[in-house]
Amino acid sequence: MFLKEQIISKEEDNIMEKRGLGKGISALIPQQHEIVNQERIIFLKLEQIKPNPLQPREEIDAYNLNELMQSIREKGIIQPVLVRQKGELYELIAGERRWRAAKLLNLKEIPALIKNSTDEESLELALIENIQRQNLNPIEQARAYQYLIKKFELTQERLSQIVGKARVSITNILRLLKLPQEVQEEIKRGKLTFAHARALLEIENPDDQRELTRDIVANCLSVKELEDIIRSKKQDKKLRYKSPSSTLNEPYLLAREEQIQRILGTRVKIYQGKKRGYIRIEFYSQEDLERILSTISSE
Repeated sequence: MFLKEQIISKEEDNIMEKRGLGKGISALIPQQHEIVNQERIIFLKLEQIKPNPLQPREEIDAYNLNELMQSIREKGIIQPVLVRQKGELYELIAGERRWRAAKLLNLKEIPALIKNSTDEESLELALIENIQRQNLNPIEQARAYQYLIKKFELTQERLSQIVGKARVSITNILRLLKLPQEVQEEIKRGKLTFAHARALLEIENPDDQRELTRDIVANCLSVKELEDIIRSKKQDKKLRYKSPSSTLNEPYLLAREEQIQRILGTRVKIYQGKKRGYIRIEFYSQEDLERILSTISSE
């Protein structure tokens, strides 16, 4: 069935079983020079391998996949994929990008390292590999963490030991799942960074989170710019509570806000107190400010 096979000495058979979780990818997936003395490598036909249904990564970047294909075309597959046997086939634990690249290159076989593992161990290995190689976006990480916690009844403390991250990092990642689905999708696409998302969590209203997300994407707002806007919104909220009379002319003020917004092409807010008020005009870059000033001058 297999074109090549390396059988390693029996005295090394138990080494992998002695490796503990939570010590990083090198403690779970042996490097190439270690494999020769500890495990067996077999060359599997690509059709003998099926993807891992527990794979935490939901998307694979096409550009990075093309780079990997080019590397494999020139140098071959240096590190075997990690698999476990499932019936007559083998299920990927780690190395899905290499497996996909090999399929796209129409390779017939691929080197594989076989490991006996449970569902929990399989997901842990896949998760650790992807996180430490920075192949998962924050939402994929959060969903994988959530899956591990629910399916295997893990505490955040235990999970932090498994993936080698501080517990506070686990908590912060999991909080991203509280964001609206539209916001999560922008994070997955790379339009929002983890820092953007963490700032958005400071706002409780999902509609405000969606609105700010659209602003971030449309105007390429930096994290600092976003934090300034959020700080301003919180201040506005305090001012509203301090100015009960501002609601007296609400229809009139809303109409004026819309009128000015159409003219300036940006968000405008009018605040009216008992004796005085002010108008807030938002801008998102130096160029945007110059455009607004020019519009005001011409008007």
